[in-house]
Amino acid sequence: MKRSVTIKENYEFRRLYAKGASAVLPSVVVYCRKNGRAHNRLGVTVSTKLGHAVVRNRARRRLRELFRLSQNRMAQGWDVLLVARGRTARCPHSMLQRDYDRALAQLGLVQEDKP
Repeated sequence: MKRSVTIKENYEFRRLYAKGASAVLPSVVVYCRKNGRAHNRLGVTVSTKLGHAVVRNRARRRLRELFRLSQNRMAQGWDVLLVARGRTARCPHSMLQRDYDRALAQLGLVQEDKP
């Protein structure tokens, strides 16, 4: 399976924060912006306030997995930034998935199924 393309440059993160649309939910904050490419890119931000390295890495892994599983139903050509919140590492997967799906719907990133 192909690995997701990630956002790594600081200026790209700053641009998403400043000019991207956002959806704030209890377990995750999602920023998005058109990137002019044929594929989506992912950025993940986890603050040190969330906890020690093990907790932060767990939150990162969970957010990356949500993005990976939703790729086939997302519109293409977007930069997506996921910001972990206090609940991200501790809440049940079903709650995290529900919040993430709700954020995608609010931002209009979910592609409609064509019959």
